[in-house]
Amino acid sequence: MTDPRALLENERRVALDRLARLRGDFEGIVAASKDSNADDEHDPEGATIAFERSQVDSLAKQAEQRLAEIEAALDRLVAGTYGVCERCGRRIPDERLQARPTARTCVSCA
Repeated sequence: MTDPRALLENERRVALDRLARLRGDFEGIVAASKDSNADDEHDPEGATIAFERSQVDSLAKQAEQRLAEIEAALDRLVAGTYGVCERCGRRIPDERLQARPTARTCVSCA
C-alpha cells in the first residue's frame, strides 16, 4: 500500500481547498443579497438565493465532515490503529484503504 500518511495528507488538502471555496461561495451569496430588496422567494429566474445559500451551506457541512473523518484517520495512524477494523479487530484490506482511506471497518463489518 502507498504511504497512508501521504494519502491522508493529500485527502486533507483536497478537503481544505473544497471547504475554502465553498465558504467563499457562501460569503459571496450572502454579500450579493445583503443590500438587495429582491423577493427571492418569487424570483422568476429559477433557483432562489435562499436555495443557493442552503445548498452551498450543505456542501460546506459535508466538506467539514469529510475533514473530520480524515483527521480521525490521521489520529488512528498516530495511535497505531489505522487499518484495523473497529468492530472485529481484523486488518482492513489495503484495497479498501486505497479506495476509502478513512475507512474504520473492514468490508465484512461495513
